[in-house]
Amino acid sequence: MATADLLLHPVRMRILQALFETDPLTTAQLRERLPDIAPATMYRHIAVLVENDVLEVVEERRVRGTVERSYRVRKEEAVVGRDARAAMTRDDHQRAYSTFAASLMGDFDRYLARPGADPNVDGVVYQQAAVWLTDEEFAAMAEEIRHVVMSRTGGERDGGRRRRVVSLVVVPDDPA
Repeated sequence: MATADLLLHPVRMRILQALFETDPLTTAQLRERLPDIAPATMYRHIAVLVENDVLEVVEERRVRGTVERSYRVRKEEAVVGRDARAAMTRDDHQRAYSTFAASLMGDFDRYLARPGADPNVDGVVYQQAAVWLTDEEFAAMAEEIRHVVMSRTGGERDGGRRRRVVSLVVVPDDPA
């Protein structure tokens, strides 16, 4: 499993998000999806992800004298594990969460900038709820949510399905 520093870098996080639950993509295809990332920056961060086994090369083919590679996320490696999270300081968590939140805001901004984007029609959801649970009840709920989301990954990419990104944030709130 990877470290938070590796996965929660803003550029690497966007590359990974672009590759989650998609067919393998080339760097050129990633650049089309992430046009604001400079080519040299894109190549550098892809190399870091490949070196750390988070991305794997699934195809290589010759194109005009160069080798074009297609990449896929190694899901089991694209996770900040429990031990890595436990080793993080409060400042590390603050930086990681800020990167995550900024990434969500950027994703939403890019979505709204698309022609025809309609949050009501497209099923955009952002919602908060407070629940009162013991640690055991919370662990069970978190596992249920994880199971529901993960059971729906890997679906067929047919004409009626759209890729949707599900993000979850849980913050303890101990009222005074």
